[in-house]
Amino acid sequence: MPNTDSALRCKDLVKRYGDTVAVAGLDLDVRRGECLGMLGPNGAGKTTTVEIFEGLRVPDSGLVEVLGEPWHGDGLALRARLGIQLQETKFSDKMRVSEVVVLFRSFYPRGLDVADVLALVGLEEKAAAHVRTLSGGQKQRLSLACALIGDPEVLFLDEPTTGLDPQSRHQTWEIVEGLKARGRTVLLTTHYMEEAARLCDRVSVVDYGKVIALGTPRELIASLGAEHVIEFAIGEQPQAAGLHSLLSALPSVEGVAHDGVHWRLTVREVHRAVPALLAALAERGAEPMHLATHHATLEDVFMSLTGRRLRDG
Repeated sequence: MPNTDSALRCKDLVKRYGDTVAVAGLDLDVRRGECLGMLGPNGAGKTTTVEIFEGLRVPDSGLVEVLGEPWHGDGLALRARLGIQLQETKFSDKMRVSEVVVLFRSFYPRGLDVADVLALVGLEEKAAAHVRTLSGGQKQRLSLACALIGDPEVLFLDEPTTGLDPQSRHQTWEIVEGLKARGRTVLLTTHYMEEAARLCDRVSVVDYGKVIALGTPRELIASLGAEHVIEFAIGEQPQAAGLHSLLSALPSVEGVAHDGVHWRLTVREVHRAVPALLAALAERGAEPMHLATHHATLEDVFMSLTGRRLRDG
């Protein structure tokens, strides 16, 4: 029986491309009215998962439901309830901006006023301009306008602010927050941790085709077990060997990751950890470079879970 509390749901989702497993038994449940973010390295399976939800790809196996329904047939009735902004959308260079949005409006049985949507994305002054004259950021906002024109119940945003200037990025964030206030559901993929922290009610971290962590931004940051991060570098030298065990035992240190040169310590109390760290390094004849501290963020969670450069141990 469909789950009426879920806007999007998949279970044991699998998608292969030849010998490559892009999605490997992924489970996800996006609640109605929430903004859920998907974070992960390139090639983690995020875009493939989103495209399966959008009905653009067919999974090899697993359950998929969108607004309580599976994809079947042409899916036109279901598509009319969705808004999709892809990572890259190609429009005809010879069309005018307003003509593009009018065309997309014709695909939906109901929707918003074209002029209102252009104003919403800040393109009202470009309504008569040809697509070829738009900047990359303006084309991205046009793509967002086309995703919004059908007044969707579920909006898919695949890296929506890539290439946007800070002002346009904040404008996009305000649009998403307005959709949330109206009870719409948003599935967002992004590489901007600040964007995920601001917009997302929950965040799923995806790697190797599976969800490896899921929770609110605050919960995920708390999972690090410490409130602060110390980062520094040391040259690869004999004195640095065996530092991991020594630093792990320092006061307030909860975790240590490194690649031999770059080090990251998660700590409870910076004022205790930093002096102890400097003393420990001095005993080994290792002088830290570029030492910096900051409050733990979603980016630290991301690096801790998926980091390829830093490793534990």
